[in-house]
Amino acid sequence: MPSLIDYGKDTDAAARLIILSSSENEYFNQLIPAIKDSDIGGNGGQLLQSLAQFSAKREAEIEGICSVNHQGFVSSVDQLSKVREGGVALMADVLALNRSIQSSTENLAQQKKALVDSRGVRQNIDEANQALDDCLEVLRLANQVHDLLGRKNHYSALRALDELQNVHLLEITQYKIAEMIQKSVPATKKLVADAVMADLNTWLFRIRETSQFLGEVAFYHTEQRRTRQKDRAGKIIALSNFKLNSAVESVADEDEEFDILDNEDVQVDFTPLFECMHIHDALDQAEKFRADYAATRRRQKELLIPTSISLIDPDGASLSELLEGIAGFAIIEKSTMKKAPNLRSLADVDELWDSMCQTAIALISNALYEVTNAELMLKIKGVLALFIQTMSSWHYSVRPLDTFLLTLFEKYAELLKRRFSDDFQEIVSTDDYMPMPIHRADEYDKVVNVSWYTPEKAREELHFPCVLPFSQMYPLCCIDIRNFLNQFYFFSDDHFQQPQIIDDTLRMSLDELLCEKVCQSLVDRLSTQYLGQIVQILINLEHFEIACQELEQLLVAARSNASAGGAIALRASEEFRSSKKTAEKRIFELVNSKIDDLIGTAEYDCISPHGVAALAKDVQYLTEFVDTLDNPVLKENLDELQQTVALMQNENSEEFYDVATRNKKYGRVDAANGPILLEK
Repeated sequence: MPSLIDYGKDTDAAARLIILSSSENEYFNQLIPAIKDSDIGGNGGQLLQSLAQFSAKREAEIEGICSVNHQGFVSSVDQLSKVREGGVALMADVLALNRSIQSSTENLAQQKKALVDSRGVRQNIDEANQALDDCLEVLRLANQVHDLLGRKNHYSALRALDELQNVHLLEITQYKIAEMIQKSVPATKKLVADAVMADLNTWLFRIRETSQFLGEVAFYHTEQRRTRQKDRAGKIIALSNFKLNSAVESVADEDEEFDILDNEDVQVDFTPLFECMHIHDALDQAEKFRADYAATRRRQKELLIPTSISLIDPDGASLSELLEGIAGFAIIEKSTMKKAPNLRSLADVDELWDSMCQTAIALISNALYEVTNAELMLKIKGVLALFIQTMSSWHYSVRPLDTFLLTLFEKYAELLKRRFSDDFQEIVSTDDYMPMPIHRADEYDKVVNVSWYTPEKAREELHFPCVLPFSQMYPLCCIDIRNFLNQFYFFSDDHFQQPQIIDDTLRMSLDELLCEKVCQSLVDRLSTQYLGQIVQILINLEHFEIACQELEQLLVAARSNASAGGAIALRASEEFRSSKKTAEKRIFELVNSKIDDLIGTAEYDCISPHGVAALAKDVQYLTEFVDTLDNPVLKENLDELQQTVALMQNENSEEFYDVATRNKKYGRVDAANGPILLEK
């Protein structure tokens, strides 16, 4: 307990309080502070003196009190002396204890000061350790970013860099290393962007190299769909009205699952693209990346398409590679648009598609001059149709390609006309213009099957060898006409959106060939002086007229549903009909010429019986031949020749001069020529 009296200044009062203590504890509580304060204040001797004075005063009082009883007083004095001695001894002990306490206090103060100093150092050390740990964590994350980049974990590297910048660097902003690392963050982000772009460029290179094979697989898949559709149409006739890529075909084929981008032949993984997109989004560079990606795809499109192609290579590889490459490229574009609509818009994809289509059309158009064969042109159309159907299934606009097919068809029709024109010309020019002999029944069946010909007798009634009325050119031309029709319609197989153009072009081309290359060629040969050939030409013309009528019905039946209805009239029908009259007229001219020659007087003065007999034989043969034609007009025009020969063979010339007999037997003989013949 602290003392209320300053013992260092008032030693008397201190001594008095010590002596007057009511208990031993209070006594010591007063004594020890008094000794300590007196010792500190340097008044220890005064305290002892005050205690001694107080003790002497008390003794005097005690002696006065105890003088009555000396023995008790002596005893008390002895006791007091002992107490005093004990107090002095205790005082010495207290002073020694005080000195010991003071020494211990000084040591404790020094130790406390040392402890306080060590705590400060330890706190500094702890703070330094924490700062060092924070810096090491920052350095660890910085190194981790580069390690992740090395392992191509670009998105993880960017997340680690973001955590480093927004969390850990904020904890050590007071250190220089934070400033250094903060300055390196943009460069590190650029490293991440460059690394992911390098991977993306590798991916883009690979898909560019894969584009052609991807297109080839897509073409094969389309071929498989064609086959399945034809099989279904063969089983269910109604399905034949639905083309490839129609809604009905799509539903019917939906069980055949095929992922063009992930199959046993091709696998296209879009992970590098998605990662690049995420990273550029995180870097707030999405617009820049979109522009860079679009520019890269445009450059790849330019690299994909060659400067020229050939259409006459044996396996058609040049055209196939071009269209397969475009198809693969466009499929990747459409798939990218579906998977990442924010990266590739429909306008971007359609722009590239339109550009590739126009370039492909230009390349093919520039190479068309090489093609001189209709079969090759049909193959070219087949490849292009496969390309169109494949891309139509990916919902690309194929209208420009459909329009270009018309150009191919015009070229195809031109080549067909040229080839069949040469064929018809050769057939007409090499024909013998004699009735066609048939030696066996199988030959007869073949001719009847390919020709538009209705025999007068049943096959069972025929005896071989036999002779057909037309010459060999007619069945050969019929074969070519059928082939011409079939090959025209081959162009509409698989894909052709305007079949009515085929109908119209076929009709006009067939008319042109029949009129100019067959009919006109036959008419040109009517200038011959051989009556038998002219008659055979007439017979052939008659059969071609019948064939035209059959062709008109065949064209109606083969006409596409999209074409206008109604009958079809070939101009060739009228041409053959008119040419028949020309042939008949030519026959009459030739017969009249023979008669004129017979009755001429310039070279012959008489006609021998043998000459008349030979002429009669020729006329008989001609008559029999004309009878087989079943042509009354032609038979009627032979009457003059027959009556003239009969007159020359008659020995009774008087009959001619008898008007009644002459009108009956020689009515067609000229009245002026008759006497001349009789005279010769």
